[in-house]
Amino acid sequence: MNSIKRLYIRTTGYSYTHMGRLFLRLFVGIMLMQFGIRQIINFDVARELFPSIWFLSPETGLTIMICIEIVCSFFIMIGFCTRIMTIPPFLALCVAEYYVLTHMVKEASYMLNWTQQGYVPIMFLGIYFFILLVGPGKISVDYFLSLYFIHSHDHSEAELEEV
Repeated sequence: MNSIKRLYIRTTGYSYTHMGRLFLRLFVGIMLMQFGIRQIINFDVARELFPSIWFLSPETGLTIMICIEIVCSFFIMIGFCTRIMTIPPFLALCVAEYYVLTHMVKEASYMLNWTQQGYVPIMFLGIYFFILLVGPGKISVDYFLSLYFIHSHDHSEAELEEV
């Protein structure tokens, strides 16, 4: 009975939030980065298929999207300027979702099922919004830089917990 109680406490009482944030950052970074790598490898084909958005040519839009996918994903994965680095992919995926729903989906958007393209940007948006809210966690460059800045100004680490 004691082993069941210990198992219950270990699985419900302990929280691995910083490890979970690291996993989520690595997961979303790898997932978005692989889109950018595929687009670099197949740039000629992707350039022809990429839509012209706003005043940008398809080639310029694709180049910007690849930069967002590679650079922001890398910074999110290592946890450097994490909250700032979630904004460009968040905005790019908002545009992608708008484009998918207005140009590519033949039927009404409320008729989408989980296998259609409209759900991919939405899933990424949810993950980026979560990272934007909770931050990178203690297993990140941001946290270690914060510690350095706090200690170099003779402040307490309690200031990090207040945020």
